[in-house]
Amino acid sequence: MALAPDYRKRNGRPFVTLSYAQSLDGCISARPGEPLALSGQRSLRLTHQLRAAHDAILVGIGTVFSDNPRLTVRLVNGSSPRPVVVDSFLRTPLDSNILTERSRGPIIVTSHKADDKKVKILESRGAMVVKVTSNGNGLINLTEMLGVLGDLSVNSLMVEGGARIITSFLMEKLADFIVLTIAPVLVGGLRAVSDLGESDPSQFLRLQNQGHRWLGKDLILWGNLTSNCEDHAQLPTAVGGACF
Repeated sequence: MALAPDYRKRNGRPFVTLSYAQSLDGCISARPGEPLALSGQRSLRLTHQLRAAHDAILVGIGTVFSDNPRLTVRLVNGSSPRPVVVDSFLRTPLDSNILTERSRGPIIVTSHKADDKKVKILESRGAMVVKVTSNGNGLINLTEMLGVLGDLSVNSLMVEGGARIITSFLMEKLADFIVLTIAPVLVGGLRAVSDLGESDPSQFLRLQNQGHRWLGKDLILWGNLTSNCEDHAQLPTAVGGACF
C-alpha cells in the first residue's frame, strides 16, 4: 500500500479495499444475522495479510451483532488495523470484542441524532465517536465518513461487511479495489450484494488489472473496481505486496 498516502492526499479519502468471502451463489450467510464460516485456512491467512496491509478495517453494526469480530491480525505477522464501525444509533455492545481488544481503540461512526450519553459511555471505553450526516435513506453518509477518516490520516481502509455495507460501497462507487474469496459451496441464503441501482451495462462495475489464484479449494479474485474505461494504472494492482 505504498501508494495509499499519495492517494489520500489527491482524493481526500483513504484507498478502499473491499474484501469478503462468498459462496458460489453469492451468499455470505445462510440466514440474516447468523455467522457462516466460508473461507478455508489459507484464505483466512490471506485475509489477515490484507488486514495487516491496511491502516483501518470497517464493518457495519450488523456484523458486530452477528459475528462479534476482533478485527485483529492473528494468523500472520503484522500490525492490526484500527477498527471502524458504522453504527447509526450507537448500538455497539459494551462487551463487544472491538471494545475489549484495547490495542487500538475503534472509531465508531454515527449520525448527528446519536444520544450524547451513549457517546460518552463509548468514549469512556476507549472508542472515538465521530458524527456525520445521514443520506436520503437515513443511512450514514459514507462519502463524508471517508473524508473524516482521511482527515484522521487513515491512508488505507479495508471493508469487510456485512451485506448492507458491501452493497452501499459498491452502489456509491466508493471501493477502489476488491479481493473476493469464492468458496465451493451453494448456500441459498443472504446475498452479499443486492440491487446496485444500475440497468445500463456501460455503467456496471468491472474489474481492471484483475487477477485470480486458487488457495486450497477457494478461488481468490482481485482487481481495481471501475464503471468506465478510466485508466487505473496509478492504483495498486496488488494489496499488501506479498498477499498475491
